[in-house]
Amino acid sequence: MSAHQSELPVLYSFRRCPFAMRARLALAACGLKVEIREIVLRDKPAHMCEISPKATVPVLWLPDGTVVDESLDVMRWAVRQADPMGLMNLQPSALESTQQWLAVLDGEFKHHLDRYKYPQRYEGVDAMEHRQAGVQILKQWGAALIDSDWLFGNSMRFADLAILPFVRQFRIPEPQWFDSNPELAPVVAWLQRFLALPLFETAMQKFEPWKPGDPAVFFP
Repeated sequence: MSAHQSELPVLYSFRRCPFAMRARLALAACGLKVEIREIVLRDKPAHMCEISPKATVPVLWLPDGTVVDESLDVMRWAVRQADPMGLMNLQPSALESTQQWLAVLDGEFKHHLDRYKYPQRYEGVDAMEHRQAGVQILKQWGAALIDSDWLFGNSMRFADLAILPFVRQFRIPEPQWFDSNPELAPVVAWLQRFLALPLFETAMQKFEPWKPGDPAVFFP
């Protein structure tokens, strides 16, 4: 394995991937600078695959050689370094809800999202059944938003940043249906607040695909 050449962490990322997106959001929210390497999915860098054999983004390569290659772990690493926005400023009950919601998000919700958005990838799938199953989960989050802008009050927290990139994905196949669905009104407003954040704009900066030998590019 090649030695780390930078004083900064190196982040392998793909702009449109919601897993990589939430990693970038957390890094930016925590005021942490990294060297970013945008990948091309059909031509993944050999070095990324070497340090993280699962070969999916995000991959955070720390200066001491440690590799963090699960998006929630990247987020947790970021808030341990600094948390100026108070993303983890939560009561114990809210921490417990966060863990439960993230388990649903990365398990059941992602299962339905993939089959709704990409039904052609799965045999015998009814996209509308999976859309409706996803709506039922979204409504649970919507119930927490009736009297607040974010899941745990009027300040954004860890769970908002972890979940919203996937809510954005759920909207993409049928944005007009999503935006006009009365069952989803609190979720639509929540997503709109998120998409209007300067933080989101920062996280969605465009970078040229990285190649070995390229000069370092930094994020944010």
